[in-house]
Amino acid sequence: MRTVELGRTGMRVSELGLGLASIGGMFAAVRQQQAVATIDRAWELGVRLFDTAPVYGYGLSEQRAGLALRGRPRDEFVLCSKVGRLIEPGGPDLQPIWAEPPAGVGPRLDYSYAATIRSFEASLERMGIDRIDVLHIHDPELDFPTASTEAFRALRELRGRGTIRAISLGVNHADVAARFLRETDGGPDLVLLAGRYTLLDQSGADELLPLCEKLGVAVLAAGVFQGGVLADTADGAPHGYARVPRDVLRRIDVLRELCRAYDVPLLAAAVQFPLTHPAVPAVVVGARSPREITEVAAWHDQEIPEAFWSALRSAL
Repeated sequence: MRTVELGRTGMRVSELGLGLASIGGMFAAVRQQQAVATIDRAWELGVRLFDTAPVYGYGLSEQRAGLALRGRPRDEFVLCSKVGRLIEPGGPDLQPIWAEPPAGVGPRLDYSYAATIRSFEASLERMGIDRIDVLHIHDPELDFPTASTEAFRALRELRGRGTIRAISLGVNHADVAARFLRETDGGPDLVLLAGRYTLLDQSGADELLPLCEKLGVAVLAAGVFQGGVLADTADGAPHGYARVPRDVLRRIDVLRELCRAYDVPLLAAAVQFPLTHPAVPAVVVGARSPREITEVAAWHDQEIPEAFWSALRSAL
């Protein structure tokens, strides 16, 4: 699989990364054996970028990432995790999307300096891996004043000591990331942007992506299937939607017609679209089985003619 420079970090990553929320039991339980097999299959396919977080399954995702990755040559992959939530007994900030969280523990939102260091150390312990390469401040809009000062200061110290290699944000809101870049001294090295530079939502291109391109900040694009709505729109409710809005269904119909005209699978276009922007070196896509990551890798490798992208830009 093609590898690319990760902005100004000095790291190279595979153009396709594996997001590990699904193997933590997001929306549906995943057996440990299947979770590890999914990461193993991704490795066979050439994936060398893996993104997890403490809140994914309340530690399950990180534990499973460690099981699959800690025997691999450490300099051959880039590992990302997040800070902003501590996983602890009785943690009150529960999320209903996790199907099989460990009993008795939950997340507690905390962007303080001390909690950030504790979260990082707990992630290392759960994974049993000696280094996290990229550390994202997760959902900083939930306490922007503390996230942009105390959490950011902790990450700068970790980076300064060589304990991590890059500071990042893990966000669903492009305007929050743009504000963080403008208001912090030096800013993050990366941004993981979910759902805001996709076939259905290009709002990340309004301000954030041009700003990142100007500053040399790489953007990892995630949420490319828009909560599953591109994969299943049959009057149903993919994850993230109570009901798919009519205007979204109409836009998907336009995309499907365009894809049929150029013989391009819609999901291949979804995976590759973010890579057409110069600020986006890689996409991060979730999978919960070896079959799913094999399909995603095939969509990533699908040949798409330049004429399709030109037609798409006109249609959008």
